Amino acid sequence: MEKVILGIDPGIADTGYGVIKKAKNGELSCIDYGSIKTKAGIKLPVRLEIINKELEKIINKYKPSLVGVEELFFCNNVKTALIVGQARGVVLLTAQQKKVPLVEFTPLQVKQAVSAYGKASKLQVQKMVKLLLNLKEIPKPDDAADALAVAICATNSNNANNANKC
Repeated sequence: MEKVILGIDPGIADTGYGVIKKAKNGELSCIDYGSIKTKAGIKLPVRLEIINKELEKIINKYKPSLVGVEELFFCNNVKTALIVGQARGVVLLTAQQKKVPLVEFTPLQVKQAVSAYGKASKLQVQKMVKLLLNLKEIPKPDDAADALAVAICATNSNNANNANKC
């Protein structure tokens, strides 16, 4: 059975998304990718609403059977982490409201799943995403490439069988 998987790389200015399909034979292909953008001058609640509405449109259009979301990892800027955490919360809530099972991954898990090396560079991960999805070029923007990596991780994870069922 073919499965459609949505990967999300949460952010307040750019929330990357990537939609892939896993065929019966296990082959992966890219359906769509991009970024939900919000402008810096807009109030935070409005930016969060934009992320929610745009993500709802993506889920309604592609009807994924699974959503993979990257967990946050910040060492330095606590303020940024809190704001991005709110965007991530909107992503989790939207998936829950749409009744789509959800799995979460650390950046290390995503890198290991895509490149077999947990400390792979951003460029190494992007090149592997291009290769694994048979794309002509590295996906842009970076947030979209990261989201596609999350989707790949979700398709190949044992956690996909244990997703948070709604």
